Amino acid sequence: MKLLNRYIDHTLLKPNATKQDIIKLCDEAKEHHFYSVCINSSYVALAKAQLKNCEVKICTVVGFPLGAASTHAKVEETKQALSDGADEIDMVINVGFLKSKDFDAVWKDIEAVKQQLPNNILKVILETCLLDEFEIIKASELAIQSGADFIKTSTGFGTGGATINDVKLMKSVCKDCLKIKASGGIRDQKTALAYINLGVSRLGTSSGIAIIKGKQSNSTY
Repeated sequence: MKLLNRYIDHTLLKPNATKQDIIKLCDEAKEHHFYSVCINSSYVALAKAQLKNCEVKICTVVGFPLGAASTHAKVEETKQALSDGADEIDMVINVGFLKSKDFDAVWKDIEAVKQQLPNNILKVILETCLLDEFEIIKASELAIQSGADFIKTSTGFGTGGATINDVKLMKSVCKDCLKIKASGGIRDQKTALAYINLGVSRLGTSSGIAIIKGKQSNSTY
């Protein structure tokens, strides 16, 4: 197993996050050698400047947190984020299209974003708390079909975060064809290790420091 800190996307996606908050996040990520910082796209350029000549990657979100933006809007947001220095994109699927069983629209939405980053990582956020088991399986299949590199459980802004059962469902579909990121509600080391032991490759959490120190966090994400 990798070192625990190398699983963590150190996350700050609150709408009231300030520039100073983002600078602090980047400093923490450098200090603790987290895999990446995960931030809103307006702060990518700031994070890029803070993480210059550093191993920490920059992950940003697209169509966040609802996933209901047009495909064109998601594509343009992706282009801007890459131009500003993003290494990885976490995009939210169009949950309404999925529930409407317009599966072509879902995979075309994902594919259009992936086409903008042939050499960068795309994680597709399913928002599993809003889906039943069939929809989780179908969304995972559509992400695979669309060329995604990861499927991710949650935005952290829905009605719930990652669950063991949801990750097992996602794992049953993707097996080894793409990776899984668990996010939302991962606040302590025991929970983090439970997901890693299931085969999760990345953890999205604002509790990374508490996790690696074996403490409990009160963070909501």
